[in-house]
Amino acid sequence: MTLRPSLRAAVTLEAAFGFPAMFRALEEGNLTTISEIILAASVSRQDAAAFLGGNLGRPLSPFIGAARIPLAELVSMLMPAPVQRLETTAAAPSGKSVAWADFYADQFEKATGWLGWTPEAAWTATPTEIDRAYNAHIDKLKAIHNSSENDKQAEKLPDPEQAARNVAAGLDPEFDRAGLRALKSKIASGS
Repeated sequence: MTLRPSLRAAVTLEAAFGFPAMFRALEEGNLTTISEIILAASVSRQDAAAFLGGNLGRPLSPFIGAARIPLAELVSMLMPAPVQRLETTAAAPSGKSVAWADFYADQFEKATGWLGWTPEAAWTATPTEIDRAYNAHIDKLKAIHNSSENDKQAEKLPDPEQAARNVAAGLDPEFDRAGLRALKSKIASGS
């Protein structure tokens, strides 16, 4: 029997139990939750059902003891791994909470919309695989179109001399007067 932390398993299990309850159930050895995790994450539901049925009439403690840690690792994989970036200037997290259902819906949309995967490919991929493929796709688009976060940050920085003149004049230090004049002259000339 093969278990896979697929997007489908993540959506199913998170909606049914939530992550805190799954980890608590694994810690407590809750057979019902353990069985549902195995069924949801199994590549073949028939194999999982046969495996679980094969344990009927046997003592549960050896099975539960052997299953708890691997299943806790599998449940952890239903949450995407943090993306490691080579860039030294990483964007600060927004701090905005997102419901798991919304997060997984976004994952499905990225996989099928941005990456062009079939729905079945999206459902069988892990959240980490989707995240990494999507981030690689965005990096590819940035490379093709010569765009980077460093370029955008450099464009946003005000000219230090202009900022000093603005402060001395009692004006907003980030306001670009030269840029405003250039824009006005461009509009006036009709270009």
